[in-house]
Amino acid sequence: MHLVNSIVGSPNPALPARTLRADRITLARRRWRGTADDGTDFGFELEMPLRDGDVVWQSATHRYVVQQAPESVVAIHLDLAPSAAAGIGWAIGNLHLELSAETNRLLAADEPAIRQLLDRLKIPFTATTAVFRPGRFVRGNKPSHELGPSHQH
Repeated sequence: MHLVNSIVGSPNPALPARTLRADRITLARRRWRGTADDGTDFGFELEMPLRDGDVVWQSATHRYVVQQAPESVVAIHLDLAPSAAAGIGWAIGNLHLELSAETNRLLAADEPAIRQLLDRLKIPFTATTAVFRPGRFVRGNKPSHELGPSHQH
């Protein structure tokens, strides 16, 4: 088993890629184990969580790339006014749930609370499957005690 402490700084894009698939929740962890598509085992003891596309190991013949697994999400198409999109983002964030903003749509994990909120607000959505990469603007990088009194709950 290979122990990984950080991503490969300068991966060689000419090397063939081997895939190590993981779900979003696993990628958010700093300690976990995984197996690449060729059977190579990895242990992770990281300072920062991994992201889709990170190269975690490189040999003379291959590079090992993390691939985030798609998951069930709801898609809210942004044919709305920008202020409506901002309001939807605020409402989802107010539930302390994660959101991902793409060019033409917002994505949120397909959870009952999201569906109930969107139904109550009469906002159309589509259930689909996608790689969900929530923005850091929901959780942030600091513990709540470092955010100040207005952000503590």
